[in-house]
Amino acid sequence: MPADEILSALAQLRAMDLDYTKATSYHFESGNEELHDVATAAAATAWGRNGLDPTAFPSISAIENDLVGAALNLHGGGPEAVGTVTSGGTESCMLAVLGARERYRKRGGEGRPQMLLPVTGHSAFRKGAWLFDVDIVDIPVGADFKADAGAMIEAMSDRTVLAVVSAPSYAHGVIDPVREVAAAAAERDILCHLDLCIGGWALPFILEDEGREPVDMSIPGITSASMDLHKYGYAPKGVSILLSANPELRSYHYFADAAWPGYPLINNTLLSSRSVAPAAAAWAVLHLLGKQGLRELALKSRAGALRIAEGVEQIPGLRVVVAPEASLVCAGDTGAPEGPDVRIVSDEAHRLGWSLQVQPARQGGPTNIHLTVAAGVADRADELLEVLREATAAATGKGRADPDPQLAAIAASIDVDALDPATIDGLMQVAGFKGQGGPVELPEEMAGVNALLEASPAPLVEVLLKAVFAEVFTPNR
Repeated sequence: MPADEILSALAQLRAMDLDYTKATSYHFESGNEELHDVATAAAATAWGRNGLDPTAFPSISAIENDLVGAALNLHGGGPEAVGTVTSGGTESCMLAVLGARERYRKRGGEGRPQMLLPVTGHSAFRKGAWLFDVDIVDIPVGADFKADAGAMIEAMSDRTVLAVVSAPSYAHGVIDPVREVAAAAAERDILCHLDLCIGGWALPFILEDEGREPVDMSIPGITSASMDLHKYGYAPKGVSILLSANPELRSYHYFADAAWPGYPLINNTLLSSRSVAPAAAAWAVLHLLGKQGLRELALKSRAGALRIAEGVEQIPGLRVVVAPEASLVCAGDTGAPEGPDVRIVSDEAHRLGWSLQVQPARQGGPTNIHLTVAAGVADRADELLEVLREATAAATGKGRADPDPQLAAIAASIDVDALDPATIDGLMQVAGFKGQGGPVELPEEMAGVNALLEASPAPLVEVLLKAVFAEVFTPNR
């Protein structure tokens, strides 16, 4: 196939994708064309480099040391603090879980290790617990969606290997009681991880600008922190950093193997061979922006979030679920019978060209639309608000998207362990993921699907989601 046809074919495939300049999730748009061009060019310079061995490619350790240094300069951590560059926030969080488990084992811990995780904590920690065989103790949140510090402290035990707090939490954009939890963890010699994945490269500037206390590695008791450069650092996916308070804590997630007959292997992440392109791009972006450039983008995002939150409150039928503490906004509906349903609002916004992520009513929170306000979205705040006004007006009077109560009752009664492939396929059809005998094809209007998933038990939804992905990733032959 000729090169021009190959590139044309890829362009046609990309045409199926959402317009990431009009999306409030998945992508962080800076609105800076020079940044985009420099990051793309920098990524290309890493062609042929392999992150497996920094002794063969010394540029890798040089780039990664610079990235970790920049993170530490922004987030403190003391003279012994070190870090690891990873493929994304999920890997950073999972390495924190792995390191906590290994520390517990090497210190002779008895019984199954436990992690204390607020119910609003990111799924990456649940994935880490699943992979590394760590029990989760779910910690409730208050009406403000912040972790209940008292409940978390009370749950601390000899089996607790890690306590997790977020700044901010992804789902609601609020900051957990970090200082209180970290202090209690330190008293009990328990590791405390600060999840800064979504806020790490913006929150310090926002807090400083508003005269609020720092939330970073300088807080006594914080032993690790994760922050994604591909979020408010505006680097391409995927590159993140896991900071550790000292080299010993970092060593717990290192892996080495000198017993096999091949080359002596050493990994500081979960991966062996890995692309250096995202790290090179992140390095270029940080050098292009500098601290002042990052500050400007962070404060633009914060101003945009406040502008959008204020505008949402002025739209009849909509409300802000909780005051944003950084640059994430949750827009819910008032629940009035004749008012708009945010699930339908999201569908109507999609008709107008915007992709707005729906979050289900789980763990005590209401159904809402998640708005991650990056700098590029902040530039279009007035446009987004106009779309929300039009979408809300169109949704008003259409009723609620709630599923049939009998259908919800059936979903609640299903034993997921007894499901066979044929039954799962039938449930996918009922949920609206596919037609009878056909492939997975999501409907244009997702409100009904979202409502049924929300009304179904989480274990059943997880089974259905796995089945959908199993079909989406079907080889082309």
